[in-house]
Amino acid sequence: MNGGAAAYAAILAQATKASGVIVRVKPADFLAILARSDTPLIIAARGGIFTKHHQYMTSYKGIAFFTKSTDAFQLPRHAEVVVAEKIWIPD
Repeated sequence: MNGGAAAYAAILAQATKASGVIVRVKPADFLAILARSDTPLIIAARGGIFTKHHQYMTSYKGIAFFTKSTDAFQLPRHAEVVVAEKIWIPD
């Protein structure tokens, strides 16, 4: 592993420790998780360089769930939505 790759691996490991567990799910599964919550807090952002997509993150029972979709979601009326400039999660 060269120096740049080793540095990137160290940064990625540190970001993973700081962010905790993030579970990437399919859009339908994300919407099912939202339906289980009485008052979900949803972080929403637009992403993508070549192909634009919508990104969503929420927490359920202490675990963060993330998904992205080419289409915007119809979010539950009872949800609290925070629009973020960007959502970044480690690969």
